[in-house]
Parts: sequence; C-alpha cells; structure tokens
Amino acid sequence: MLSLVVPGPRHSRGFTLLELLVVMVIIGLLAGFVGPRFFAQIGKSEVKTARAQIDALGKALDQFRLDVGRYPTSEEGLAALNERPGADTRWSGPYLKKGVPPDPWGTPYVYRAPGEHGEYDLLSLGNDRQPGGSGEAEDIVSW
Repeated sequence: MLSLVVPGPRHSRGFTLLELLVVMVIIGLLAGFVGPRFFAQIGKSEVKTARAQIDALGKALDQFRLDVGRYPTSEEGLAALNERPGADTRWSGPYLKKGVPPDPWGTPYVYRAPGEHGEYDLLSLGNDRQPGGSGEAEDIVSW
C-alpha cells in the first residue's frame, strides 16, 4: 500500500531581522535611561562610605584620646590607632579591627593634629583627589 504524504504549512521557528532590531533598540533605550541613574547611585554610595569610615575613624581617635590623654600627632598619623606610638604605656590598642582603610577612591585619609577646624582634621579629598571641589568631587570632612 502506498501512502501519500501531503506537506503541511511550514511554521517559522526563528525571528526576523526586523524583530531583532526592534528588540535591540528597546534594550538600548532602556540602558540609556537606566544606566546614568545607576552610575549616579554608585557615586552617592562612595560618598556615604567615606562618611561612615570618617565617623568610625573619629570614634577610634576618641578612644585613643581617652586612653593616652591626647590625639595622635600628625607625624604619628592614623597608624597610631593600630601600632603603639613610641613607648607610650597608656596605649591600649589596637583601636581598629583591621588596618586604616583608604577612602573609597583608594587614597589615604588626610589627618592633621592639631587641626584647623578642631583638635584634629580628618578628611577625604573625594573622587578628584584634589582639595576643594563640588558634587561627588567635594571633600568629605570630619567637622
């Protein structure tokens, strides 16, 4: 017995070039709209991180002062929070669990004692690594 196979309608299983282009344009528009907002949030989080680190370093400096009776000098710097400065017997550190972190942009914090704005000045120069600035390049300070 012979059977005849009649071909049925063909179903397309792929996308046309036009459909792919439309999807790519939509993805591009979404990335163009969402991308800048996302990267702006990254800059804000770095500033918040710097403020939190300055606050934590300030508390460690206050604890150092309670124990030793003074803040570390500019020469001793923030390293005095983890290493005994000289032969001071009243030092009860380390005052930080880990070493002194750099600011979120990879630059060491600036520490001066005595400071121009208080007993000490502690600051980050911001993402431009230069004194002054505005916006995300503004210095983050302890005073």
